[in-house]
Amino acid sequence: MSKIRMRRIMLEKRKKLSPEESMNASFNIQQRLLESELYIGAKELVLYSPIHNEVDSTLLMTDALISGRKVFLPVVADSGLIFQEVKEAGSLRKGAYGILEPPPSNSVITPEKVDLIVVPGVAFDLQGHRVGYGKGYYDKALHSQEGRGKLVAVCYDFQLVDEIAVEPHDVMVDLIITEKRIVRPLRSG
Repeated sequence: MSKIRMRRIMLEKRKKLSPEESMNASFNIQQRLLESELYIGAKELVLYSPIHNEVDSTLLMTDALISGRKVFLPVVADSGLIFQEVKEAGSLRKGAYGILEPPPSNSVITPEKVDLIVVPGVAFDLQGHRVGYGKGYYDKALHSQEGRGKLVAVCYDFQLVDEIAVEPHDVMVDLIITEKRIVRPLRSG
């Protein structure tokens, strides 16, 4: 199936989730990540502001900020994605594509200096490939971090498929967490 068709189907499925289904699944996904060694050991992490019924990240952000971790969110800039610090959740405002982001005056970090990067997506496969919204922001920003054990995808279980048609620039994730399971991708080759 083409990425375009898969994107359309998955976005439609996600749109049809009831608020209760989304809330329950998001809670379970976030709880699994909070209990993971990767999260427990992280001092700096990148989260995302959910859009279009993506898995919520509020619990993760709240826990991270309360526990003294540094939290960063992606911000679309001229050069691609940059990762700006969140000092308090209440300071977020709408930026590019209507996505909540920190004020531009907040500090920026490079992906190399972050312990954990939570990656959203439209679909993922068992090898760790990802289909996003088609703009390539995450692929460009995170290619250097591929295979380092810190790229974690969170998605609803129906977003996990057997195989995705990939291109060389597509970034692979190291771990996938759904409301039903944790998948350590099978690396081909």
